[in-house]
Amino acid sequence: MRQMMIEDDKGIRPGIETMRGLPAFYDGAVVTTSSLTNVSLCVDLDAAKQLDRLQPMIEPINYTTLWQLQPVSNS
Repeated sequence: MRQMMIEDDKGIRPGIETMRGLPAFYDGAVVTTSSLTNVSLCVDLDAAKQLDRLQPMIEPINYTTLWQLQPVSNS
C-alpha cells in the first residue's frame, strides 16, 4: 500500500498544491484493514469542492482487487 501511495502521489500532488484555499492535505493507509484515507483542510466549501473536480482524484485506480462483495442470494 505504501508503494501504491508513493506512485499515486506523483499524479495527485501537483494538482493539490496549486488549489486555492487548501492549506493542508493529509493521506495515509491502514495496512491492517487495507484502506486508504485522506483529510483536507479547506478555507471554505468552494475550496473543498475543488477536490471533486481534480482529475487524478476521480479517475479509476487500476490496482488488483483484494476482495469483492457479491449479492446475497435468498435461497
